[in-house]
Amino acid sequence: MSIQDKVIAIIAEQAFLEPSDVKLENSLEELGIDSMGLVECIFAIEEAFDISVPFNANEPSASDFDISSVAAIVQAIEELMKEQV
Repeated sequence: MSIQDKVIAIIAEQAFLEPSDVKLENSLEELGIDSMGLVECIFAIEEAFDISVPFNANEPSASDFDISSVAAIVQAIEELMKEQV
């Protein structure tokens, strides 16, 4: 499973949607994911990819981790994965 497919599956699970309903251009807000759901997504992503996401739930806008869209999250995870190699 690709990074993109895993991220979409995680987000879909948190939003109670089918993965096919999650589009790369969607924001988490558009998918119905609130701040608590966002934290759950981050935890699930960290666990699935064995990475540490630089994200502060208390100050999401101050984070270097871009959560503006599904595509941005996929790209940020790909960058984190490259840094770990």
